[in-house]
Amino acid sequence: MPVYQLLSEIPLFPPVEEAEADGLLAVGGDLTKERLLEAYRRGIFPWYEVGQPILWWSPDPRLILIPDELKISRSLRKILRRGQFEIRFDSAFEEVIKACAEVRTKQGEGTWIIPEMQRAYTELYQEGFAHSVESWLDGKLVGGLYGISIGQCFFGESMFSTTNNSSKVALVALAELSQQVGIKLIDCQMSTPHLLSLGAKEIKREVFLKKLKYFLGPPTLKGQWNSTSVELKMN
Repeated sequence: MPVYQLLSEIPLFPPVEEAEADGLLAVGGDLTKERLLEAYRRGIFPWYEVGQPILWWSPDPRLILIPDELKISRSLRKILRRGQFEIRFDSAFEEVIKACAEVRTKQGEGTWIIPEMQRAYTELYQEGFAHSVESWLDGKLVGGLYGISIGQCFFGESMFSTTNNSSKVALVALAELSQQVGIKLIDCQMSTPHLLSLGAKEIKREVFLKKLKYFLGPPTLKGQWNSTSVELKMN
């Protein structure tokens, strides 16, 4: 299969069925709001590192999490009952995305959350499409995740944790919020043992695209998600 070169002035993509075996579909283009939203609607996301051109991916299979299928272990339920963490939504988006990058860098890993990616997703946050779910402990941000909300889908981008279980609690909060506001599908992109253990599952890309077509139809819950208006029933 060819890898397509995108033009900056045209926010269009080739059919995802033309992606390489590893999911790579195209290179180039830009990270404008219009292109990023179009990418997610088509089951495509950017993933690249410093020194590389923008790389666009649509892997097969795809990892998803159905909000009411999240698996909560007995030990995690105990943590939820204790109320150890305070959960907030959209109160520190820029801090969350920076922390997701910094944690990987400190662990000696490469990161795709480079400054231009941070700027692009912060713009989507300001437009009401990108959101963060945050775990706070004693007034300090210690874990969380961020992603894009379109229609009844949440496209997860990254998560971080500096305190045990803090990112898991944030994921539980996202799943609970999703059930309350009508989000039917959380896209986890690619498989990890951690996400599989929490109830995420792999599905064929063609099945994923059919689900997208169906769940992207309803209106998007735009604007900041206010934690004070959400009753988290996590115990």
